[in-house]
Amino acid sequence: MNRRTARTPGPCGWAVTVLLGLLAVSLWGRDVHAADTPNFLVILADDLGIGDVSCYRTADVHTPSIDRLASEGMLFTTMRANCTVCSPSRAALLTGMYADRVGVPGVIRTHTDNSWGYLDPSVRTLANRLKEAGYHTGIVGKWHLGLESPNTPTERGFDHFHGFLGDMMDSYTTHLRHGNNYMRLGTEEIHPEGHATELFTQWAIDYLGERAASPEQPFFLYLAYNAPHFPIEPPQEWLDRVRERQPDLDEKRARNVAFVEHFDHGVGQVLEALDQSGLADNTLVVFTSDNGGSLPHAQNNDPWRGGKQDHYDGGLRVPFLVRWPGVVQPGSRSDRVGLSFDIVPTFLELAGGEQPTDLDAVSMLPTLRGEPTEDADDRLLYFTRREGGLRYGGKSYEAVIRGGWKLMQNDPFSPLELYDLESDPLEQTDLSGSRRDIVRDLSEALRRQLQAGGRVPWQGR
Repeated sequence: MNRRTARTPGPCGWAVTVLLGLLAVSLWGRDVHAADTPNFLVILADDLGIGDVSCYRTADVHTPSIDRLASEGMLFTTMRANCTVCSPSRAALLTGMYADRVGVPGVIRTHTDNSWGYLDPSVRTLANRLKEAGYHTGIVGKWHLGLESPNTPTERGFDHFHGFLGDMMDSYTTHLRHGNNYMRLGTEEIHPEGHATELFTQWAIDYLGERAASPEQPFFLYLAYNAPHFPIEPPQEWLDRVRERQPDLDEKRARNVAFVEHFDHGVGQVLEALDQSGLADNTLVVFTSDNGGSLPHAQNNDPWRGGKQDHYDGGLRVPFLVRWPGVVQPGSRSDRVGLSFDIVPTFLELAGGEQPTDLDAVSMLPTLRGEPTEDADDRLLYFTRREGGLRYGGKSYEAVIRGGWKLMQNDPFSPLELYDLESDPLEQTDLSGSRRDIVRDLSEALRRQLQAGGRVPWQGR
């Protein structure tokens, strides 16, 4: 697959494009502290299908706030999450390493007999590394990488935590999970009232206000929403609005559309707060999802096959948008093939921090700057997930992508499947029987990945 960046002029035509290009050159040419150390805001959705973002697919859902990031920044067409479920994607996103190499091959849960990961306490997170580079580090929202010491956010590099330790909420208004309250401010248990999406939005706005009062110190805010993960609980007025607009939608789909649009509204409020605080011009914003949408809950991953839990691309391909004023060309698109955790070396390079040699992630900085990049078809993308229950039995299943070929299992007991993603992007024709040479080569690469991950314990001590 080619990794090229196709630039699309904004609505005002080539004059705007030229002016923005000159602005980018000017910013990079100045020796100023702000240009060297941008702030970072990562907005992570939970189970947001790429087909539920209107800048990717014109459909029944409207996401103007997320679409704004596309018009003001770069839309990536071929980015994938690091895993098809929550915890491993988050572990990779915060370390720049494949999740099984940091002890999180599966979902971390409340009950230890159904928990399949333990974040390695010796691994430094992105928050650790940015903090060492002089950044203030904050997380608002969902953590899902541990419920107790040593794996709470403030022990893993974050100066500030206002959010939810657990995996999912049994209700967005009670905020409980299995009867437990995992809402925290720092290490203190709290009992906030209101819809979790609105709470996280306000807490992020509060954090940005605090950072605006200390603009001399750059910040990293990781805003991880629970939405639109099930249970699908949009506020009633949002559901009424969708029903009025689209009366023919079935109930399950209408609820999901309303839920996504309510979430998008929260994203818009955060972006507006960034504008009003005066921080927007020096803040690099990344928006993405931890995996694809859940098909049983009427979420949409079109046009890709499958959904959450699948190694088909419906479970892995995610919306991925980057806005960086003065550097990233507004309205641009890139078909760079990469993974969400590529933000880690990108941020560290921009922050001037230590450049680790053991990361699996690859910097996106040349793409963001619009610079020519070397063809990277030989890069191996690796996915794994371990899970319990009858379908999985505590075993893992994997996928690898290289050179446009994808070798995968969709559960531990199914045979390997092989797809030529260039000629068959929708993964309709399994070529494992006819291209044994490719199966052999990718299987060997997969074995090496499994050996590396197998060195790291994934159960708590």
